[in-house]
Amino acid sequence: MPVPKQRHNTARKGRRRAGQKSTKTLSASNAVKCPKCSELTVPHRACSSCGTYKGKQVVSTKK
Repeated sequence: MPVPKQRHNTARKGRRRAGQKSTKTLSASNAVKCPKCSELTVPHRACSSCGTYKGKQVVSTKK
């Protein structure tokens, strides 16, 4: 099995790996509805409109 004579630097490795992920494999992040206010939020984050996470008030919001 052939072995490279010299080590490839990290920039070269990064350029090679950058082309491996195509736009077809990347997708937009999923949005879920908040159980309290039914606003769309990012999963595993506190709701930006009501400030709840897992049914508990974690962030105070101005209304």
